Order: sequence, then structure tokens, then C-alpha cells
Amino acid sequence: MEANAGLVAGSHNRNELVVIRPENEGPKPLNHVKGHICQICGDDVGLTTEGELFVACNECAFPVCRPCYDYERNDGNQSCPQCKTRYKRHKGSPRVDGDEEEEGVDDLENEFNLTEASKQDKEHVTDAMLHGHMSYGGTYDRDLPHHMMHVQPQFPLLTNGQVVPDAEDEQAIVVPPGLGNGGKRVHPLPYLESNLPVQARPMDPTKDLAAYGYGSVAWKERVDSWKLRQEKMQMMTMEGGQQLTGGKGGDFDDPNGPDLPIMDEARQPLWRKVFIPSSKIQPYRMIIVLRLVIVAFFFRYRILNPVTDAYGLWLTSVTCEIWFAISWILDQFPKWLPINRETYLDRLSLRYEKEGEASQLASIDIYVSTVDPAKEPPIVTANTILSILSVDYPVDKVSCYLSDDGAAMLTFECLSETSEFARKWVPFCKKFSIEPRAPEMYFAQKIDYLKDKVQPTFVKERRAMKREYEEFKVRINALVAKAQKVPEEGWTMQDGTPWPGNSTRDHPGMIQVFLGHSGGHDTDGNELPRLVYVSREKRPGFNHHKKAGAMNALVRVSAVLTNAPYFLNLDCDHYINNSKALREAMCFMMDPQLGKKVCYVQFPQRFDGIDRNDRYANHNTVFFDINLKGLDGIQGPVYVGTGCVFRRQALYGYEAPYKGGKPPKSSCGSCCPSWCCGSRKKAKKPKSSKKKGALRSDSTIPIFSLEDIEEGVEGIEDEKSSLMSLKNFEKRFGQSPVFVASTLLENGGVPHSASPGALLKEAIHVISCGYEDKTEWGKEIGWIYGSVTEDILTGFKMHCRGWRSIYCMPHRPAFKGSAPINLSDRLNQVLRWALGSVEISLSRHCPLWYGYSGRLKCLERVAYINTTIYPLTSLPLVAYCTLPAVCLLTGKFIIPTITDFNSLWFIALFCSIFATGILEMRWSGVGIDEWWRNEQFWVIGGVSAHLFALFQGLLKVCAGIDTNFTVTSKSSEDENFGELYTFKWTSLLIPPTTLIIINLVGVVAGISDAINNGYQSWGPLFGKLFFAFWVIVHLYPFLKGLMGRQNRTPTIIIVWSILLASIFSLLWVRIDPFLPKQNGPNLVQCGLTCN
Repeated sequence: MEANAGLVAGSHNRNELVVIRPENEGPKPLNHVKGHICQICGDDVGLTTEGELFVACNECAFPVCRPCYDYERNDGNQSCPQCKTRYKRHKGSPRVDGDEEEEGVDDLENEFNLTEASKQDKEHVTDAMLHGHMSYGGTYDRDLPHHMMHVQPQFPLLTNGQVVPDAEDEQAIVVPPGLGNGGKRVHPLPYLESNLPVQARPMDPTKDLAAYGYGSVAWKERVDSWKLRQEKMQMMTMEGGQQLTGGKGGDFDDPNGPDLPIMDEARQPLWRKVFIPSSKIQPYRMIIVLRLVIVAFFFRYRILNPVTDAYGLWLTSVTCEIWFAISWILDQFPKWLPINRETYLDRLSLRYEKEGEASQLASIDIYVSTVDPAKEPPIVTANTILSILSVDYPVDKVSCYLSDDGAAMLTFECLSETSEFARKWVPFCKKFSIEPRAPEMYFAQKIDYLKDKVQPTFVKERRAMKREYEEFKVRINALVAKAQKVPEEGWTMQDGTPWPGNSTRDHPGMIQVFLGHSGGHDTDGNELPRLVYVSREKRPGFNHHKKAGAMNALVRVSAVLTNAPYFLNLDCDHYINNSKALREAMCFMMDPQLGKKVCYVQFPQRFDGIDRNDRYANHNTVFFDINLKGLDGIQGPVYVGTGCVFRRQALYGYEAPYKGGKPPKSSCGSCCPSWCCGSRKKAKKPKSSKKKGALRSDSTIPIFSLEDIEEGVEGIEDEKSSLMSLKNFEKRFGQSPVFVASTLLENGGVPHSASPGALLKEAIHVISCGYEDKTEWGKEIGWIYGSVTEDILTGFKMHCRGWRSIYCMPHRPAFKGSAPINLSDRLNQVLRWALGSVEISLSRHCPLWYGYSGRLKCLERVAYINTTIYPLTSLPLVAYCTLPAVCLLTGKFIIPTITDFNSLWFIALFCSIFATGILEMRWSGVGIDEWWRNEQFWVIGGVSAHLFALFQGLLKVCAGIDTNFTVTSKSSEDENFGELYTFKWTSLLIPPTTLIIINLVGVVAGISDAINNGYQSWGPLFGKLFFAFWVIVHLYPFLKGLMGRQNRTPTIIIVWSILLASIFSLLWVRIDPFLPKQNGPNLVQCGLTCN
């Protein structure tokens, strides 16, 4: 992939493709290849063992390399693609059916050698799909074989046909027949059946047999000792797995059994599960059960003792309390099994980054999405990009894709400036190991930056780099200032070409490779990660599906250009705060035991620029540190939209592998009626496949099975069946043979025969606006459409397919972003989240009825139900917050006069609520201030944003009235949190303001009534005042934000001043000292004359 080769813009539907090259730079000629080229795969034909040019066909000498020749003979048509003459057997090739016995051709030494072709069945089909389409008009339509890559084993094999004289005893491993060829294992075997025979290996007759270990007692003892160790390890692993699976609730066995023998460091697990201590979690579970019992007795009393003189108020309050109890149960029980996890980064390096060898870590594509540079400042996006390019990961394994869904030339030019500054910033970060690696945050740290720094040149280079960054900011600011006024003719590029994205709603797709293999080097000459600008095509009349559609376009572009098996998605304001974050995720994704079943690794969201008191609960600590930890003990956390590393195959709709390798015979459909699990169509059995999994047609069942990939796509025997398979995949993934072929590669990668120009042309194709028509994109594949919170829906679909997710919380936060600290912006953000939940709850994907024929765990479903229906709580919450004021104004109460015994249920209920919160804070480490802020904003958001979201969702689903949201502002320039005090009017402020006013009026009216009625009325008043003050205290942060900065007078003083002034005014009116008083008894005429 050539860097800075120019902006590629075009539209596949309009058959347009334009390459806009940088100024004063013409087209670069392709390098001429040397030697004879294979006309099938594009590689050199190669030489024979005698040093002569290899000729596959003796009739026409059609150039074909040795691997393609072997593949054609074993799995192809066994004939020349040009003259159709049957291939004859060459020396060194295994014999196949139909070979003629020819003298001088037999090669007994290699007669029975097994080929590697069976290991790469899916790669053969992949390249066969690419053949004939990659060149757009090629003439060959034969199956294109894939070059088999010889994967070196992790340990030298002493019994696999090669002599390893320097191997140690601990590295000896016996490979049973059948597993070395075509097996699905890619990791060292944990044990070995003792009754399996060992493969024979060839021996050099000129050497002594003792060199091979035969005829030596030491060899026999060594093998027997090794077998005993392996059998013992197998027994202990099985015992440890049974102990861990019994009663722990985890989905997988913990790889750290208590009796697991100590292996060498590189072979030990990459992570471990840390359970919450029993002294903390058991009291928490006991109080939950106790609270459940108390709630049952509380409702028994409330229902059996109605208030006859205020029946309407009583019925309303009981209805609200029942819903609150249901909501609490849905929120509480998914937190029954909280766990923590620890990773071992040193073991990851020892296993996959051996000294003197190329890194074996998996490649990762990183997606950054942006829309409006006015709402998302380019300097913020630039810092995110710089932190990605300087991440602590092999540079050839990292590719960064920026999605500009607004097609803004400002974003494009800022990315160009960022790529140039990265050439200086990246080597500085890696040389001095600084954290964080976003320059704005690094230079703004209020810490001793000299701590742990020993290089004498650090101070000098840091000052120089800070000056470079300040100059970089000035250049960015100049571009932003220039973009404020758009020319009438639109923007033009440096060479005078009009900017293709001048019309944001009608423009072609655009791709620009800024950093890549050629030209992407820093000032020290080291290679930089790839950096690619992408703006998908937009045309009027197409539904582009907002962020979800942009993310799906990035998935397809990256699959065509780099096709990493994993990818990370970040918002433009979320920079990498921990340079080892990718390694943290790989400890789970590349773990031999757990990795194959993980669909994504979710990191918690952490934020900068929030006020010290966190007035509006922007940190959301209770959700990230309590709720998601609880879900991690079940089937994994929900996907929260950013800071998440995905497995590409899981997002393609493939089903998670089963624990035993095969699906269980019994399923939900065999024991439940059809209306419970949905209708199922009987899958047709493939005629030419022996092991291919059944195709599932129910929408709640995964449409693919990962076992099909691992075993290879079987049954494609001829050209016709291959074409039918291609059409089937194109119906699901779209009309791109290059992308379809990439979906079959579980380990990622792109064909070596593909040219960069053809790949870029295909990338323009997959981001065209009509590419997803009549496909499964947005339905079963990729980010799921149908909700503004596409993250919840996407994660839910993957969990229904049997995948599990992992919650990773490193000591140093992996990512940090910005959050809206203004009240109006914060409420609009919560409104968007709540509206997405309402849309899901009213769709076919509602967890109440979707996916029962899948593999979703019960408590995980409960968590998803709570995630989607929580906006419904706004209705009872508004009613319950209104009741105290109504009671104070009418003089009635929702609770009758209670006896001493029944009052215990009320006291016990409040005590259990506080005890649950205290114990949650104890095992999670959340502070009481964070917990209280969360409770306050739950009420604020519930009576405002959630209420509006509920009605807007009903209007959208029932009446088709859509609501357009503006992107939340990501900037906060005021060091004193000036944005916190900015008042922005929105209709979301009306319901909380109304509740505060009526409750304050109710308090004043209740106190005045008690003063007028005497001492006996103060007793019932306290109960009413308690509920009224409960509402006011929870809405206090809202009241503080509503009043703004004022004259810097504390809001609490203003509130209490109003209350006390009202009360004293009533008292003054009641006492009224300036009017004469009539004292003494009333005189009645008694008939007596008194003189």
C-alpha cells in the first residue's frame, strides 16, 4: 500500500474513479517484476532441484509455479489451464489417482509425504474467489490455489521427520498421526493419549542410530517420563476445571487451577480470573435475599391496607412502588457474580515475540469516527490519531482508519498535518516511554515529568517537542479559522481540483492512504503504522444509517486493504491513555483456551475535563465499576460504543464455537413449542459435505458456523459448485469477491498477488451507497441498524450467537475521552441513549422475546431487558415525585396510620436499601460520593430525558416521526469549567423545574397548615415532608445547574433562604403582633344584674 499516492475518489454505481495526486507529483511507474511469473498466483515460477526452470506442462510450457501445480494435481482439475493437457507427475510430487508408472520419475523418498494443502482449504476457496475478479476483466477462471505458509512450531518436534540435535528435553513433543495434517489445533497439545502410535521419521543411514536416540536407554526413559508428566497434567487440568465450573457461574474454566503444575513462563495462561473475596461478596448476596423478603412483606402490608379517604393517591403510589421493585430486581440480579481479571503482558511477549524472530502478535485495525469538525474539534481528533500511531505494538500490525462521515476538507487537511507531525512525535514517545501519548494531555499533566527519566537528552528533546507541538497546533488553528468561511465555488485542493466532498449529502467515496509501507517512516527511519482517510459515498435517496453505517463501511474497507483479524473502535475524542492497551486485549483474544470464544473485549470509559464534584455523574462509575463487573461473571459486559476490541469473524455473523467442537444434540427446539423459540426451517443437508454444519434460517440463530471456517469449506469439487458458493456469500456480504474472500480468512491477511491499485478500486466499491442493498448488512452482519444506540443491539446479537465478551480493567485506564459537563448537553446525551433503548424495546430485537432459540444465558438476558426498558421507569418516577406535593397541598397521605409493628417494614426496607448500596461500594471500590451522584442523576434523567425519550420513541415507531440529534460537543476550553455554568435552554428542563417548584410550594403550604391547625397536625406532617425533601435533595444538582453561576452565591443558601423566609412569613402572619388581641372568656347574658 503506497502512502501519499493521492486521494482516490469515485463511485462504483456511476463507474467513476479519479486519483488526485499531490501537487507536483506525477504517476509513479510500477516496478518491473523479474523472471517468469506464474499466471495463476503471480509469484515466480521457481527452479527445480537441479537448478532448471520449473515447467509444469510439457506440451505448451504454460508458466505455473510448483505450489499451484501441486494444488491442481491434488485438489484441482489435474490439467493445464491453457492446453487442457493432463499434468504429468514431476519428481518430488506425491502420487495421485491416474498417474502413469514412468521409469525415472518415481520418487520413493517423497512417495507418501503429506502435503499442507488440506490445512488451508478455506484459503484455496478464498483465492479461487479472488481469481478472475481481482484484475477486473481477467481471462482465467480456474481455481486459484493459495500458497501454503509453513508455520514454525512453537517447540522443535523430535518425531516429525526432522533431526533437531540441540533440542532440550522439555521441548520434546510427540505428534500423533492425523493431528499433524488437517487438524484444527494451532496450539501445543496439553496431553497425549498413550496408546496412539508415533509418526515415523526418515533417518540418514550414514549416521549412527544413537544420534536419533534409538538403542539408547536414556531415550526410552525420557519418553516415558514425558508421557507421565503429560498424563498428570491432563488429570489435574480436568480436576481443576470441574472445581472451577461447579458453582462459580463462569462460562469457561479458569486456566489457573489450584493444582496446575508450574510450566515454563511462555506456556502459562495469559490471564487469570480474580474472584471477589467471600468476606465481601457473601454479605452482599445475603442482604439482597433479605431485601427481597422485606420487599415481599412490605407489599403485603401496602396492598392489604388501602387508604380509603385517598384511594387514588394510594393506588398510584402502590403501582409505582411495584414497578420500582421490578426495576430493582432486573438491575440487581445480573450483579450476583462480579469478578475481576488480571493479565500477564510479559507472558504474551514471551509467547508471541520471541527474540530474533518476527512478532507473531495478531494484526489490529483501529477505527476512529468523526462527523462534524465544528462539534468535534480537529485538534481533539488529531490527538487521538497520534496516540494510536505511537501505541506500544508492532507497527506492521497496526492500521488506523479515520471515517469522515461529513466529508469535510478541514478534517482531511488536518489529518495530513497530523501524519507529518507523527513522524516526529512517534519516535519521541517510544524513545522515552512517555504516558499518555496524546501530546495535548501529556504536556498538560500537573506532575513531575522527570520522574523515572534517566536519559540526559530528555529535557532538551522534550522542550523541542513541546515547541513542535505548539507550532502544530497553530497550523491546525489556522486551518480551522480558514474553514469558517466557505467559498462560493466550494473548496479546492492544492492542485486546483475541486474538493469531492463539497456537497456533504451528495459526494463520491474517498480514500487517501497517508502512511503505509512506502513513505510511512518517522524521522529516525523507522516504519510507521498505516493511516487511511475514508469518507463513504453519499447520495440523495439512500438511507446511510448514521454512525452504524459508517462503521460498517470501515469494516469493509479495512477488510479489503489490511483485513486484520481484530479491530478496535474509538470515538474521535477517546485517545489511548495506556500504550499497552492493545496488548491487554490480546491477552484474552489470543489465549489458547478462552480466545476462540470471545467476540469482544470491552474497556471501561474514563473521562478528562470533568468538574471535581462530578455534578451530573459524567464518570458513570456505578455502571462501569459495578454493573459491568457483574456481567463479566455471566456472559460478558454489554458493548458500550467505544473502547472495544472486536473479533472480526464474530461481527460477520458467525456462530461461536461450541465447547466440545460440535453443537449439542438436544436444543431448545426439541423441548419447547414452536411459538416459544420461533419457527425453524429444516436445513437441507449438503450432498458433498460430510462435516458442514446445518444452515440455520431463523433470524435468532447465527447464519454461519465458525466450525465451517476451521474445517475448511468442503464440497467445492468443480467450477460450478464454486460459483454457487460465491453467489451465496455475495447475497450476504455484497457484490465484492475481494471482500467475500476476506471473510473466509479467520486469521486475516490479504492475498500477496493483489495489487494496491486493484485493492483501492475495490475499497471504493465497498463504500458505495448502494452496496448494502439486498444483503445482510445491518440485519445480521456488522453493526445492527434500527436504533440510535447501535452498540447495545450489536453486542446483544453476538451474545445470542453464543459468543462471550470480556471486561478488561487495567490499572492504568486504557482510554480516556471527554464528556459534556453542561446540563443541557448532558441531558441531550442521556436522551439519545434512552431513545435507542426505547427503539430496541419496541422492535423485533427486544430481549423479552428475541433469541430464545440461541445461546444467551438467563441472567445476561435479564441484564439486556433492564438495559432496554429502563426508560419506562420515567412514568412512575414522575408520578412518585409529584405525590409528596399533592399530599401536602390536599392534607391527605398515601400511607394510613400505622402501628408500631407495621412500621418495622418501612424501617427495614430503607435500611436494606442503604445496606445494599454500602456493600456494593465495599466490593467494587466505588466511593460514596460517586454512588450518591449516580442516585441523584438517576432521578434527574428519569424525570426529564427518559420521559421525553419514551414519547419520542413511541412517535417514531408508531407515527414514523424521526428526531434528528446533533453531535455532542467534545471541547471544553475553560480551565475553570466555564461550560459547567453555561445556561442553554431546552425543553428537557421543564419537568424537573416543575417538580421542584410544586414540592417547594407544597412544603410551604404544609408547614403553614400545621401552624394553623396546632400541635396535633405536626405528626402526620413529618412523613409528608420527608418524601418532599427526598425529591428536592435528589433534584438539587439540577437546581444548581439551572441557577447557573449567579453571583457565586452557593445554591443551597438560596434554597434555604427561600424556605425559611416563607416559613417565617407565615409565622409572622400567624402571630401578627401589631393587631390588638381579645383575651378572656366570652361573656354571655346570664339574667343577673350586676352593679
